[in-house]
Amino acid sequence: MAAVPRVVVLTGAGISAESGVPTFRDADGLWEGHRVEDVATPEGFLADPETVHRFYDERRAALAGVVPNPAHVALADLERVLGDDLTLVTQNIDDLHERAGSTRVVHMHGELLSALCIRCGGRVRWEGPMLGAPPCGSCGKGDLRPDVVWFGEIPYRMDDIFEALAACDLFVSVGTSGAVYPAAGFVQQARAFGARTLELNLVPSEGSHFFHEARHGRAGELVPAWVAELMQA
Repeated sequence: MAAVPRVVVLTGAGISAESGVPTFRDADGLWEGHRVEDVATPEGFLADPETVHRFYDERRAALAGVVPNPAHVALADLERVLGDDLTLVTQNIDDLHERAGSTRVVHMHGELLSALCIRCGGRVRWEGPMLGAPPCGSCGKGDLRPDVVWFGEIPYRMDDIFEALAACDLFVSVGTSGAVYPAAGFVQQARAFGARTLELNLVPSEGSHFFHEARHGRAGELVPAWVAELMQA
């Protein structure tokens, strides 16, 4: 590359859907059989923690049956080239980026493979069932919950994300609906600071008109092609 750009990539449910991870917006998505209020809000957890734990335990176990796809792999390859000049932000709570080789992923909505203590805020990697788990190993008193950002909660590391958006030369959105804020507003923030913007999505998102350029098709095809193009520039 003639010059190393500073790039922010945002990934959403569409990139993991190609690996077989259901998306909650689909008819057969994650929330089927459950109201969002019951399994994805703090109030739902307080009212029925057993149901919430069972729900996320099932999602956690299902990760063993999926693997990264070429889009995840291409972004890991890009990290090896750009290093700190790439900020990879994901709305997904799976670990497919990490399994593909990405090492500095910003999980703005948390991670399935992490437990959060509701008393002390301590975190620990968690791969098995959380239902019936012992108290927090740090404080010994608090109960553990999925380390996932629920509706009504503030996404993680927003200061880091806004800083990266303000400094980037290129913002790329992959597999997002453009309907969930604050992530849906990232393209406008990046543009306000002078960045070029590119959408890579199966179909036009709700915010497609905000991007300088939009390419539509499968992430597993679009992302590797874009990464190859960027690295050859």
